[in-house]
Amino acid sequence: MRRVVVTGANRGLGLEFTRQLLAAGDEVVATARHPQPGDELSAVVEASEGRGLVIAMDVADPASVERAATGIGERLAAVDLLVNNAGVWAAPGWPEGASAGGLAGLEPEAVLEVLRINAVGPLAVTKALAPLLAAAGRSTVVNLSSGLASIAGTGGRGNLSYAVSKAALNMLSRQLGAELRRQGTIVVSMSPGWVSTDMGGPSAPLAPPESIKSMLATIAELGPGDSGRFLDLNGKELPF
Repeated sequence: MRRVVVTGANRGLGLEFTRQLLAAGDEVVATARHPQPGDELSAVVEASEGRGLVIAMDVADPASVERAATGIGERLAAVDLLVNNAGVWAAPGWPEGASAGGLAGLEPEAVLEVLRINAVGPLAVTKALAPLLAAAGRSTVVNLSSGLASIAGTGGRGNLSYAVSKAALNMLSRQLGAELRRQGTIVVSMSPGWVSTDMGGPSAPLAPPESIKSMLATIAELGPGDSGRFLDLNGKELPF
């Protein structure tokens, strides 16, 4: 039984990660910015016979991350798998064009908010949980990235803030993969593919259960030599 933390677990890929991990018999702490009693995440956790727990965590707020890490430490003696899933397509509270549109409409503060959530947030969470990851002896951090993060694969203008933030996240995986290797922690970036979530939209070819099933199979096969890599959901190397 793995001891797992999933961020951004109240919907989409985070919710499906939580569902499949609990179904596999793992112990899961699922975090969300604003947990809602009675929502789908609560129902999934309540059906887990005590193996699930929901904790509030805003990955963009260092104090919230520290509070959540304390709560996670009270529940788990170690963390075998951390899934840094929480992320946004555009800055919350801003018009979408302020962070996802053309240059003329971009607002620096909105761009910074996307970077804060998508890149700095996973850094803060990994730092806060590093002692618990080390306590596992061998552990894994999966940073949910995107094919849109690939500099080599970029063919034209897209959502600048999202792409930049995920490219930064890829560098974080490479850097932390090198640093945390000594404590037995593998760190990778992984693209889930184009998935039909609120972010991916209804035209996406992959359903969340299919994407998560493939990612979990890939995660199960990761070894120390994979640390710092950028992979697709099936384990294929993606270009940085």
